[in-house]
Amino acid sequence: MAIHQRAGCVNFIKSINRQMLIILACCFCLHPASGQLVRLSIKEALQKAEARLPQLEAYRQQALANQQNIQLAKNTIVPDLNMGYQLNLATFNNITGMSYPGFLLPVSGPPSASNDLNFVPGSAAGALVKWNPFTFGQRTAAVDKATAAFKQSNAVYNEQLFRFQYNVINVYLEAVYYQQLLKSLQAVTDRNRVGLEQSLVLAKTGLRPGIDTAQFQSAMAQSEMDWLQAQPIYLQQLVELSRLTVMDSVADNLVLTDTLFIAAPIAMMDTAYNITAHPLYQTMQAQRTTTAAGLKEIQKAWVPQLDVWGNFYARGSGVEASGQINKSNGFNLSRTNAGLGLQLSFPLLQFSAVNIKKKQYQSLLKADDARLSQTALDIKKQIDLAVQQYRQDIKIAAKSPVLLKSATDVYQGLQLSYASGLIDYTRLAEAQYQLLKAEINDANMRLQLWRSLLAVAVAKGNLNLFTDQLK
Repeated sequence: MAIHQRAGCVNFIKSINRQMLIILACCFCLHPASGQLVRLSIKEALQKAEARLPQLEAYRQQALANQQNIQLAKNTIVPDLNMGYQLNLATFNNITGMSYPGFLLPVSGPPSASNDLNFVPGSAAGALVKWNPFTFGQRTAAVDKATAAFKQSNAVYNEQLFRFQYNVINVYLEAVYYQQLLKSLQAVTDRNRVGLEQSLVLAKTGLRPGIDTAQFQSAMAQSEMDWLQAQPIYLQQLVELSRLTVMDSVADNLVLTDTLFIAAPIAMMDTAYNITAHPLYQTMQAQRTTTAAGLKEIQKAWVPQLDVWGNFYARGSGVEASGQINKSNGFNLSRTNAGLGLQLSFPLLQFSAVNIKKKQYQSLLKADDARLSQTALDIKKQIDLAVQQYRQDIKIAAKSPVLLKSATDVYQGLQLSYASGLIDYTRLAEAQYQLLKAEINDANMRLQLWRSLLAVAVAKGNLNLFTDQLK
């Protein structure tokens, strides 16, 4: 979040829809926290999101489903065997049949010399084997395409995991900021309470007018309202964090443990990067690989097809070759046949269609190349911008403690002066306002530095650059 957005945080909070915030606050008041407190660090939140989030599980299962396509493509080496048996009634005139790909044909016996429409029983059993041991590269192309699709689904999963983990860190940092904001607003209330007690003493001694007491009461009421308005926003971040980590704990029971890290200095990171390791780049690269595998499969479409066919067939007929009818023989498999052969076919007239598909995939491949180049360019520039902002935020964050110390010293000095009756309420209130701004600005600057570090980690595609800095 930009620095100038945080500088006016108090005014921003006041400008939010007050009715909605009051409703949210009432909801949390009506449902008080129950159960044990749950401590959560950033690294634990990342692990929970990866292991529990249903949407990530959907991507993971999709990848596993695509993996099975590799085995399906390899499984085409297994012969295809179809077996069948039939029993039927057919006319005497029916010509004897054999087993064909359509599987079995009605049989009764040899053709009759006359037109005899009497029905006689017939039976048949057969086994048909088809085997494609040689595919002229088609099977290899299909396996390569299935493998590329599997790798692409894995890349998509990794990219989505990266995005969700970024969201987890981002929400966690946002929750830490509002937690620090609540502490600052509570400190304002505490300071107003001290000032109120002082004003009561000074009013009794006659050193300060009684109006100061009313002003302190008004200021304390305002600071308490500001705290109540900020609390629902903080709780909303906790609810979102519990959603991303799939935790049943209510917001009031969630305790963030990584809150002190914002005060720690951040070591200068390595400026080297590898674009090809970025999850987004890997997704685009996997898409290109899948398209290239599809083109290879199309190129292997216009090749011969060699099939090995085997056929075993047995039949029984209720009519003999002599024309004598013996219906009981129709149920006996009395005649057997077997055959084995090769069939070579070639899609001669499919050249035009295959050529059109080739051109189509060649264009798709060029489109993937263009997208890949654009992705590499975007990542590089994103890294440059993130590193530049990170270095600038380091310089800005170094100035924030000076401002905070100065505002603290001024307030403490004026507080002593007010307690001695040397200054009026206005100067003390202005000093307290400046101190609040300095506290919010200091928390924002330190948090902004970590946000910049997160931006660099995201740009480089490696969130470990961020998590490795955590204490």
